[in-house]
Amino acid sequence: MLIKESFADVQATANGKTTSMRIFIFHPTIAGYPNARFPGVALFSEIYQVTGPVARFARQIAGQGYIVAAPSSYHDFTGPEPLAYDVPGTDQGNEWKVLKTLESYDADSHLTVSHLLSLPTCTGRIGSTGMCLGGHLAVRAALDPRITACVSYFATDIHSRTLGPYPTPNSSPTGPPSSPHTLDLFPQFSTNTTTELALIFGVQDTHVPPAGRDLIRERLRAAGATFSWHEFAWAQHAFIRDELSKGRYDPAITKVCFEVLMEVFERVLKTELGGRDGDVGEVEHFC
Repeated sequence: MLIKESFADVQATANGKTTSMRIFIFHPTIAGYPNARFPGVALFSEIYQVTGPVARFARQIAGQGYIVAAPSSYHDFTGPEPLAYDVPGTDQGNEWKVLKTLESYDADSHLTVSHLLSLPTCTGRIGSTGMCLGGHLAVRAALDPRITACVSYFATDIHSRTLGPYPTPNSSPTGPPSSPHTLDLFPQFSTNTTTELALIFGVQDTHVPPAGRDLIRERLRAAGATFSWHEFAWAQHAFIRDELSKGRYDPAITKVCFEVLMEVFERVLKTELGGRDGDVGEVEHFC
């Protein structure tokens, strides 16, 4: 499948401020079928915005028959250009990640989904994915009932409640009252029963340590979310990034993880499942 690339600049309003957010679009095309329709995928990037590795990931997904929309998360502070994979770029991305408010992150994801749904070539079924910061944003975006499938790669800051402004890291199983942090919004998945999540981590990931991964998994289970969980023994943080990954890129595990993504997206977004009746049958205990 061939891909047509473009972008849309949309107005984003949060915290009383209006800015212009660029959404990069990767659209599949089939020769002779100009009216072909495809599911949409909101792809959230790491702290460096839409870099080469993120764009290549988007093309991989689009080539399988999905319209991919990748927003530039730091439009509150700068233009859509990516940050460099160096110390100044990393420091700047980490600084903006905390300065940007949860309200602004939520407005971005809502706009991205709305833009996908506005396209006449979109079937109306939407998934989300992303890595690092974007893995967190993909999970948070999936709280929107318009998203029915989410595949998140090594999501940071969920377990510690450190996305957006925060007083101090907090990995308590119980969040503060009326907490807006993603971990404390997981109970929404108990009512949003059409959404399925797949979370992917590396066991060697120092950004999301074992206790943090255990906390996320436990809270999802307690919320009654529909999810699958994947941890790879020798994978480190950012193991799918094929450029300047500081020795962490693992193409073999990346390939397996892409198959996980395709299984979820193909089944949930492409298959005409009809309404869910909740009856999945009794699980029998035998060999």
